[in-house]
This record gives sequence, structure tokens and C-alpha cells, in this order.
Amino acid sequence: MSGYAVSNSFLLLLSFFASSLTAEGYYSYAVVESCKGCQLNRLPDVKNFIFEDLQHYENVDFKHVQGAPPELVIYNKNEKEIERLKLAQLTQQECNDLLVTKGFKKSSPIKDEI
Repeated sequence: MSGYAVSNSFLLLLSFFASSLTAEGYYSYAVVESCKGCQLNRLPDVKNFIFEDLQHYENVDFKHVQGAPPELVIYNKNEKEIERLKLAQLTQQECNDLLVTKGFKKSSPIKDEI
């Protein structure tokens, strides 16, 4: 097998493994931990993400932790912490993109009844 074929096979396997993590629920839920003021007031993009966007995601909650920098904490179905990611340097859009790449989906909007 050529190096090119091995390389493509490896990338295909890697992408399948990565997609299966989220598809099979490897990441069960997430919590954004942060203070509500101080540090967050200096991070308007992250603050907007937390207080405007976060509520629209399934299985993602906010936890107030006094004096804590904003972090996304991801858990598996056994409530074991799998990953902890700092959000302070991200824009509002990058925070949203991060949740989507980790497999979290926005809730379907509730339609008004006619």
C-alpha cells in the first residue's frame, strides 16, 4: 500500500472515530463555569455567549463559580469530566462553534400555534 493510501485510511479512521464520539454520546452534557461579573465583564463576547446563546443548546448549562474564569466543562454519561476548555480568548461565534464541534445541538425553536 502506498503512503498516500495509508495516510488517507488513517484520516478516514480518525474522522470516523471523532464523529462516533459525539454520535454515540461520548459527551453527555456540558457546563460552562464562570463568575457572573468581574472577569466576565471584561470579556463581552463570552458574556454574550453565556447569557444570550447558551440557553439555546441542549444538555448545556451555566454554573456560577465565584471568581472563576469562563470554562467549558464536558462530561460523559457517567458524569466523569472528560474535557475542560478555556473560553476567555474566544469570540462569541467561536464559543458557539466550539459547542457545535463537540456535538452539542441547538434546541428546536418552539413554534407558535396558529
